[in-house]
Amino acid sequence: MPREARSLSVIERLALWAYGWVMRALVPLLRRKLRRRGRAEPGYVAHIEQRLGHYPGIPASSGWLWVHAVSLGETRAAGLLLEALRARMPGLRVLLTHGTATGRAEGAKWLAPGDVQVWQPWDTPQAITRFLDHFQPALGVLMETEVWPHWVQACRARGVRLCLVNGRLSDKTLQRARRMAWLARPAYAGLHAVLAQTPADAQRFAQLGAAVHGVLGNLKFDVAPDPALMARGRRWRQAAGVRPVVMLASSRDGEEALWLQALRQVPWAQEVLWLLVPRHPQRFDAVAALLAQAGLTVFRRSAWADDAEPPSEAATASVWLGDSLGEMHAYYAMADVAWLGGSFLPLGGQNLIEAAACGCPVVMGPHTFNFADAAEQAIQIGAAFRVPDMAAAMPHTQRLLHDAAALAAARQACERLLQQGQGAAQRYAAFLLDAYRHGAEEGA
Repeated sequence: MPREARSLSVIERLALWAYGWVMRALVPLLRRKLRRRGRAEPGYVAHIEQRLGHYPGIPASSGWLWVHAVSLGETRAAGLLLEALRARMPGLRVLLTHGTATGRAEGAKWLAPGDVQVWQPWDTPQAITRFLDHFQPALGVLMETEVWPHWVQACRARGVRLCLVNGRLSDKTLQRARRMAWLARPAYAGLHAVLAQTPADAQRFAQLGAAVHGVLGNLKFDVAPDPALMARGRRWRQAAGVRPVVMLASSRDGEEALWLQALRQVPWAQEVLWLLVPRHPQRFDAVAALLAQAGLTVFRRSAWADDAEPPSEAATASVWLGDSLGEMHAYYAMADVAWLGGSFLPLGGQNLIEAAACGCPVVMGPHTFNFADAAEQAIQIGAAFRVPDMAAAMPHTQRLLHDAAALAAARQACERLLQQGQGAAQRYAAFLLDAYRHGAEEGA
């Protein structure tokens, strides 16, 4: 049976009601934001009505395994989970929802015949009600962090099990949830089950009243690099010439400016081919302009076709700008060392496991709270190195590049890190299939 619902207090009901009114009032702003984002990423203006719970052209049906993966990283992890689920239950019908265009594009790669992919419903009672009426899922799976108050309450009211999988919760998010306890606590407590990445995550979820059913590890350790992309990156490396290649991976707004400051202070850095890959596609042009204003020769990945070789002028550029989607494995294969974006400002860091999977050692700043456990594991095993800022990252990177034995040892440590963390997909799949079968039987 689904977890027994805890009755909401009067204050919690009022908080949910007020939140619902705010979310409804924000719908015009949501439409405006999507149209603005759509100028750079056309995917955002496609099927906007789906976000409000309208699905023209998609027949209503029931019995779906609903998997929500908001963006690119969560969708890649969801893909690994789907592989494990389908191996155990061929013919499983999957409903995929996403919040970003990059997530939706990645999710399309994992669709099987009969699957459906739509935008996530906006968190209003009306949108989620229409969504549940239309698809009637047997089980809902939320990836990593995506807990929405109305989603949880609507699923509870219908007896739909809603599970948080590969769950992670930073101290920062926990403190924010505590400040909004009247809204956040019923949402976490209303989940059927939380399956956490680490014991620390599990403890934080429990503090919010969540039903933690296990610590099953991090799905991202099961990632296998795309062989074609790895080969593409190695070809790029040859085209780049003899200079070492250092990558600023998934950089966030403000980090490129910090990198430029550090670059000017270290003459040695001019001998490196720098590969900058911004985290968000809408920033590609702004980063290119920033680099050009700094007097750097910039070569953009978008300047040549996918399967073509880089033009000859690429070998003389100061910076390669990775302004493409879906090629992170190629970028990591090209790089000798990667600096972890999001870690040099208090943004929590990006996914360093992907770099390790490609055999690329990582230098990271002090802010890795989004992946705290994985970051500490990587440091302890020698696959990653923490520095206080980008100025300190420069000499540390120089030492790695000038010491072939140290660089080789760091690459070997990347392999060991992956081996230690693998196997989570099978553990999650076993739990979810049991929950799905129970949900399908109850909905029959």
